Amino acid sequence: MANFDAPDIEQICIIVNFGMGSKVMHKAKSHGITGGTVLLGKGTISNRILEFLGIYDERKEIVLMVAGRETAYTALDSLNGEFHFDKPNSGIAFTTSICSLIGTRGCVINDKNMKSGENSNMYHAITVIVDKGMAEQVIDAATRAGSKGGTIINARGSGIHETSKLFSMDIEPEKEIVMILSEKENTEAIVSSIRQDLKIDEPGNGILYVQDVNRTYGLYK
Repeated sequence: MANFDAPDIEQICIIVNFGMGSKVMHKAKSHGITGGTVLLGKGTISNRILEFLGIYDERKEIVLMVAGRETAYTALDSLNGEFHFDKPNSGIAFTTSICSLIGTRGCVINDKNMKSGENSNMYHAITVIVDKGMAEQVIDAATRAGSKGGTIINARGSGIHETSKLFSMDIEPEKEIVMILSEKENTEAIVSSIRQDLKIDEPGNGILYVQDVNRTYGLYK
């Protein structure tokens, strides 16, 4: 596998209708992406902001891939041409880089970049990993702080007998992952609300990390 310096690596996240994940993955490999993970998710947003995220309260598949920045951007442009993420309800695709990490001692990233005005990106991706059954509480806390919705990912989507690691924390079947796309100016309030409600800073209560959304397709205001 090729080695990249950290600033040159992009994570690609593509959210599509159920059954499309494997097709996206297959096409991505033909554009230079070496592999990835397909997870099963559920949209949580209300009808009034469907045009913002394009995620309905139904099953979705989340495709996660990592590549060098140039490869990632080239592949994403090609995938958009084939799957038309720029059309409403066709999916969401974006690339991210991590700018804030809370809740694990194994890897700490300063959250100063989360402050408004310190980068030119319009969106952040907030990811929260919590015990099973806590995802709705995360969504509720985020909504009270101005979030317009998110996606709940059950860890069973990656295989019930598998245990992977993310930032030194085991991601097992009893975990839930919540992914929230936030307009940059709302991120700090949303993160603060989740931290307070879920007590993320206390050991064992979960992990929260924030990523810059660098390139997007399918996001509508």
